[in-house]
Amino acid sequence: MYDEIGLRCDFMNIEQENHRENSMAEDHNFPEDKFEKMKIPKEIEDVLAVFQKNGVEAYLVGGCARDYLLGKKPADWDIATSAAPDEIQKLFPRNFYANEFGTVTVLNDSGDLTLKQIEITPYRAESTYSDQRHPDEVKFGVSLEEDLARRDFTINAIAMGLDKNGRQVIVDPFEGRADLNKKLIRAVGVPEERFNEDTSRLIRAVRFEVQLGFGVEEKTKEALLKLAHTIDIAKGAVHKEFLKMINDKNAAQAMEDLRESGLMKYIIPELLEGVGVEQNGHHTFTVWEHNLRSLDYAASQGYGEEVRLAALFHDIGKPKTKRFSDETKDYTFYGHNTIGERMAINILRRLKFPSQSIEKVAKLIYYHMFVYNSNPELGDITTDKAIRRLINGVGVENIWDLINLRLADRAGSGVKKIEKFDNRHIKFRIENLLRDPISLKQLVVNGDDVMNELKIKPGPKVGWILNALFQEVLDDPKKNDKEYLKGRLVELNILSDEELKDLASATKQEIELLEEQGEEQLKGKYFVR
Repeated sequence: MYDEIGLRCDFMNIEQENHRENSMAEDHNFPEDKFEKMKIPKEIEDVLAVFQKNGVEAYLVGGCARDYLLGKKPADWDIATSAAPDEIQKLFPRNFYANEFGTVTVLNDSGDLTLKQIEITPYRAESTYSDQRHPDEVKFGVSLEEDLARRDFTINAIAMGLDKNGRQVIVDPFEGRADLNKKLIRAVGVPEERFNEDTSRLIRAVRFEVQLGFGVEEKTKEALLKLAHTIDIAKGAVHKEFLKMINDKNAAQAMEDLRESGLMKYIIPELLEGVGVEQNGHHTFTVWEHNLRSLDYAASQGYGEEVRLAALFHDIGKPKTKRFSDETKDYTFYGHNTIGERMAINILRRLKFPSQSIEKVAKLIYYHMFVYNSNPELGDITTDKAIRRLINGVGVENIWDLINLRLADRAGSGVKKIEKFDNRHIKFRIENLLRDPISLKQLVVNGDDVMNELKIKPGPKVGWILNALFQEVLDDPKKNDKEYLKGRLVELNILSDEELKDLASATKQEIELLEEQGEEQLKGKYFVR
């Protein structure tokens, strides 16, 4: 992939094998050696044992069976059974059940969050999918093979269970285990039929390709390319699949794969406007490449999904604002942050993102072009007032994500030194401005307490006494106790005004010294002067 720049391997190397080995149609034998060493969690073994004791079929299915066979810890555990929902509930009294697919969630006291709730669903078959997402009818009481036949890909159509001797058995009618070995995403049965049943399977195929590092089998890929235009982004499943891609370590590769598969054209066509769009002299890459490289950096640093989305969309407005300047003899993109903000809002609304996430991403995009200067030789140094306006604009809760977006932006430009001095300097300035000042407000007593305890009227003496108390608390924070300080009020009240003034003055000098020391520590933290 990466036809535009020939840099697919920058993000990910997907190893594909063309040869497919023959595999069993159904395997009830002891697993191969590489699966033999794995251990099914006791909580799952206990559930399977209950079914077995009662003469009921039950198997691990879907993603948990796939991940287990890949040697990965499943994010959740799903079991399919020949039992009906009411039978499942009788066997496992601690449960809840409220859905149309017959799924009963069994509860237990496991210390592992992934095992606290185990979803158990009766074998089922599904009829036509009029809305290309949900089956028109669900039929229970079918066989395990019929249940596996309704699934999307062969690697998700494997069932694992235990025989009466506690040994693992695998049911694999669609050769999914062979596809795991070959690292292939292959549709169950006829690919076009599977995709037409549920168009979100189109984007899911691409997600698995990236997350697992697999290739897409030829006929499945042909169907994917042919039916890309049928994907319905109004379905909530598309949002979920896209979000999983964004949160994956290979998020940038996922976006490129969406482009190559033809799906991006129907999910976020606005991003494709940046393909082949060259930038000015400050940028080596096209807008499309730059956005993906910024996202790749954000993912590599483990940034949250809003920062990743902002990295992907931060320059999406550039193609619409690109102009050639006769004065500079280069391209300009004035106002691209404002245009990009609006475009991102429309895209995220279309993809059904929550309003809180949309608002944050929009703010990050709008403010990502903030100007900062710490060098007087290059112009006026950015003032504290300007930094406060920036913090207030993007929000205190978002300011550090904005700084991270700036780093992703620089990384996406291909520079060798991602964090330059100005970036470290503004981080120092921001943290310094956000520090809680050392003040009398930190005392557990206030002026009212002083006046009430000592029966005195408002006046400078109240402040002198509070400063004297604060001096003690600065020396020993444990003394910031209301009863102790009230006791000290009586003792301090005996002192003359001059003595109290001297104590208050000494306290203020110490506060100034501590503030200076705090600032110097921050400078050291960010290696600035």
